[in-house]
Amino acid sequence: MADVVVGKDKCGEQRLISLPLSRIRVIMKSSPEVSSINQEALVLTAKATELFVQCLATYSYRHGSGKEKKVLTYSDLANTAQESETFQFLADILPKKILASKYLKMLKEEKREEDEENDNDNESDHYEADS
Repeated sequence: MADVVVGKDKCGEQRLISLPLSRIRVIMKSSPEVSSINQEALVLTAKATELFVQCLATYSYRHGSGKEKKVLTYSDLANTAQESETFQFLADILPKKILASKYLKMLKEEKREEDEENDNDNESDHYEADS
């Protein structure tokens, strides 16, 4: 683990982890189940997070539309979350962007479908009551 060197600190020296450990500690302590955090666990969590983000970014870049421009976009990340089985758990966190007009149209269609289902349920209840 010590042979992997990433990032630099304020003095310009290379260091193992790029993410700020203090922030990761705060995030970990925000969980009610966590009372104390071992330094080794903190460093390993930070490194695992960095590797995960690197993997997600690399996969999204390779399979994304911004490859020609050498750009990684939000839509590349959202497409990865939707289409890759590995990153499927991120689909709620990285939803595809849609226009507000499309969203409103989807809401109207869902409401119309619910109303139709309720009407059908009421008709079948009324039919059963008559029998």
